[in-house]
This record gives sequence, C-alpha cells and structure tokens, in this order.
Amino acid sequence: MPMYVRPRNPYVHWIIGSLVFLVVMVLLYSLRTILTPFIAAAILAYILNPLVNKLTNAKIGRGLAAVLVTLLAIAIVVGLILFIIPMMVQQAEAAWQRVPDMVNYVQHQLIPWINQTFHTHLSLNGQVVTQYVAQNSEEIRSGLSKLMPFLANKGTSLMLMAANLFLLPILLYYFLADWPRWAEGTRRLIPRRYLEQVLRIGGEIDKTLSEYLRGQLLVMIIVGLIYGGGLALVGLDSGFAIGMLAGMLVVIPYLGAFIGMLLATLAALLQFGTLGGLVSVWSVFLVGQMLESYVITPRLVGERIGLSALWVIFALMAFGQLLGFVGMLLALPMAAICLVLLRELTQHYFNSPYYQRHNQE
Repeated sequence: MPMYVRPRNPYVHWIIGSLVFLVVMVLLYSLRTILTPFIAAAILAYILNPLVNKLTNAKIGRGLAAVLVTLLAIAIVVGLILFIIPMMVQQAEAAWQRVPDMVNYVQHQLIPWINQTFHTHLSLNGQVVTQYVAQNSEEIRSGLSKLMPFLANKGTSLMLMAANLFLLPILLYYFLADWPRWAEGTRRLIPRRYLEQVLRIGGEIDKTLSEYLRGQLLVMIIVGLIYGGGLALVGLDSGFAIGMLAGMLVVIPYLGAFIGMLLATLAALLQFGTLGGLVSVWSVFLVGQMLESYVITPRLVGERIGLSALWVIFALMAFGQLLGFVGMLLALPMAAICLVLLRELTQHYFNSPYYQRHNQE
C-alpha cells in the first residue's frame, strides 16, 4: 500500500524568502551607521576599479595599483578642500570688514528701493542694530554656552563620523585590491542554470552605470564652465572659481547651484554693492540651472543611459518624492537599473509560451 505523501505547500519558499529578506533589511537598518563607510568605499571602488585595471594591464601589481589610485583619490579630495576653504575664509574676512558698508547700503539704498517699488514702509537704523546686539549679548553668550553641552551629547556621533572618514581610504584600498576576488566569489554563488542570464543583465547594468558616470562628469565640467564664464562676464572677481565649485557640486541636485549662488551673492555684495550686480549674478545661476535641468543633464546623461529627457525629469521628481534628498542623488542610476530590468522582463515576456501562443492567433 503506497504511503501518503503530504503535498508540499508551493508558498513555503516565498514565505521563507520574504522572512529572510525582512530580517536582512532590519539588520542592515540597525547597522546603517557602521555600514555607511563600507557602502561608500564600495561605490568609490566600483568607480575607480577601471583605473586600477588599466594600471594592472600596464604590468603594475594589483596591490600597488590600488595604493596609487587610493592616494590619487585622497589627493583630489584634499586639493578640493584646500581650494574651497581658503576661498570661503577670504570671503568671510572680507564680509566682516564690509559689515558697516553693507548696513549702510541696506539702510540708504536697498530699503528705499523696496519701499518705492512695493509701496512698503520698511526702515532700518544702524544704531538700533548695534544697540540690539549689545543689549542681547548676554543671550548670545548663553546660546554659545549651550553649544558645548550639545557637542558633548553628540560626542559619540562626532567620534564615529571622524572614525568613518579615517576608515574610508583604508576600506577603499582593500576593496580595490580584492575586487577580482569579490567578483569571483559572487559569481560562484550564482547557480550555473542562471549564470549566463545574470552575467548578461549585470553587464548591461554595469555598462549603463558607466555611461551615467561619464555623462555626469561631462555635466559637471560644462555647468562649471557656464557658471564660471557667466560670473566672469558680469565682472565678479572670484566668479570663475565660484562657478567651477558650483559645477563640481552639481552632482547633488539643486544644492550645488544653491551653494554657488550663495557665495556669488556674498561676493557681489562686497564687490558691487548694488541691486544691479546682484540681479546679474542671480541671472547667471537662473539660466545655468534651467540649462542643466532641462537640456544638459537630459541630453548628456539621459541619452547615454537610454532615458529620454521626459523620463529623466520624471525620475528626479519621483525618486525625490519617495526618498527625499537621497532619492534625488540616486534617481538617474536607479532609473537606469530599472530600465535594464524592464527590458529584460519585456524580452522574457515576448519569448514566453503565453505570448507566443496568443500572438499567433
């Protein structure tokens, strides 16, 4: 008499897989602070790995090539810091020296123009401002005194941030040095039945992300030249440097233009001291932002990764709405990955027996 075999529940694998995925997500969220430098180092290693491969092809050992590329990355970051900080310090010192002139300009030129144009009754007395600061100096000191306890309470976070910054180049080196071993280990985890398909999809994603990075680099250069050249044309002394800085920060949507416009506005107040000078500076950033958002990025990035200008704008808005600021950073690469997966699913559907059978009817 045959034994009764209990049928296997077809949903068991899905339930177990979902539980494992949920546990992994909770674990990653709990360790997000610790994992941050590892994720950042992995992303940088992915970007810099082609350069290491070129050095190894030139008969340089993998370890030495990883060291050289890591040192190059550190030198670029330090160079940018040494370029940005002195400029900001110089602007701050100049602003402090020009505070009386700025107060005088606001009191005798800007406010009268606002009152005349918008029919308001604003007023500002420089002596009143000085007296207010003097009378509230005790409150200012109290506010500053509260800063130290706040920093003390946040001491662990600050120490962890410093440790992450120190750890990042070390992790970057190990990721670059061991990248082939990591890739081979990941490849062995894939069952042979799906290996060809996974490698093909992975290759398409890698190609798309590479095109995205190249396109984004071109956007940074072109936008920096637009901002820098425009500010130089309006006569701003430090305009080209500020414009190139804004161009380098364009990878962070809107923030790069905001920081550049803030620095340029401060420099224009110190140099021109007129509303016309401010308007000319703001016009440069308005035109540059419009070109970057609706022409340059859709053309140089969107077309490279196979996204039309419409979908580039939609991806920025959609991922920004879903994930906030981080979503705007990841919008285009995530949209590119989704596009590759969508193409694969579409091709799989076209080759499916269901589609073939109904397509012939």
